[in-house]
Amino acid sequence: MKKIRIGLIGSGYIAKAHAIALRAMPAVFSVDVEVICELLADQDALKAESQCKAFCFNRWTDDWRVLVADKAVDVVDICAPNFLHYDIAMEAIAKGKHVYCEKPLALNVEQALSMTEAAEKAGVKTLVGYNYAKNPATALAKQMIDNGEIGTVVHFRGAHVEDYLADPEIPFSWRVQREKAGLGALGDLCHIINMAQLLVGDIKQVCADMQTVIKQRPIDGTAVMREVENEDQAHMMVRFSDGAIGTIECSRIAHGRKLGLTYEITGTKGSLVFDQERQSELQFYSASDASNRQGFRTILVGPEHPDYAAFCFAPGHGFGFNDQKIIEVRDLIDGIVNNESMWPNFRAALEVDKVNAAAERSFLERRWVSI
Repeated sequence: MKKIRIGLIGSGYIAKAHAIALRAMPAVFSVDVEVICELLADQDALKAESQCKAFCFNRWTDDWRVLVADKAVDVVDICAPNFLHYDIAMEAIAKGKHVYCEKPLALNVEQALSMTEAAEKAGVKTLVGYNYAKNPATALAKQMIDNGEIGTVVHFRGAHVEDYLADPEIPFSWRVQREKAGLGALGDLCHIINMAQLLVGDIKQVCADMQTVIKQRPIDGTAVMREVENEDQAHMMVRFSDGAIGTIECSRIAHGRKLGLTYEITGTKGSLVFDQERQSELQFYSASDASNRQGFRTILVGPEHPDYAAFCFAPGHGFGFNDQKIIEVRDLIDGIVNNESMWPNFRAALEVDKVNAAAERSFLERRWVSI
């Protein structure tokens, strides 16, 4: 049995989700490979040691460079803050490692392009953590669109709004610092851009607006205030290559929205609506229904839909955030073992970063910008 050894960099919330998925995936999907959680890195040695045990990894280090250089590591799994993605990925690629990286891929398009080209030249596999696209409901939506069940797509309305920074007393952190986070809400909540590209296609033009609402935050443990350096909310009009138009919005200060990733896709024969807070449901409207029977119907995801049966044999029993990560890890392992391309890889994540860069340029120059 082939063995794939994982080196995980980071030990926070998203790293835990990766660790859960790495451990659970072989129990959910039938794969002829042994996934070994080999090495965990965190700059805090005490945290690295404790989380190594909690995450069931074999070894730990407080230096990510040691992990990347370790010959026992086949895949470098990057769950570190945004500003570290570029350096870690480039070093991993140089050492011939496959790279599994959380989004956003990089701080800017230039970094993302360099990472993409380096990985393609080295022939290593890459996967980026746009895990919401792995939901069976969205996979079903993709199938229905591709099958022509809602006709030609003419409009996309998408949002990713949350309230994790809605409280102005939440301290200043790397997430609101341009040098370490890059963009703010657009960079952190760019899942909805990835979703638009998956379901509708390439975005060719944007016209955007951005705003920092909470302009200062306290330095933790003090009364000293520091300027917030990136946006709290943004929205944009978009034009797709295939002729559809739409809107995309994001916010990290939307009170009451915990995971408000939603989309509505309108076609010439019907519409689809999805809400990640009700992630086991897809709403479908068919214009071909009799006029006295028309209305949105709720499709509960079940074993007849993509990937669901691997988790549960009964429909309507629900689906979770970590389950999406398990599917993502399955795609990672399958891609490596079968030498197949993965989606979204660095090239696909670069396209998301291009949209974000164009949105910021549009805001600064007050005009439509082509991707």
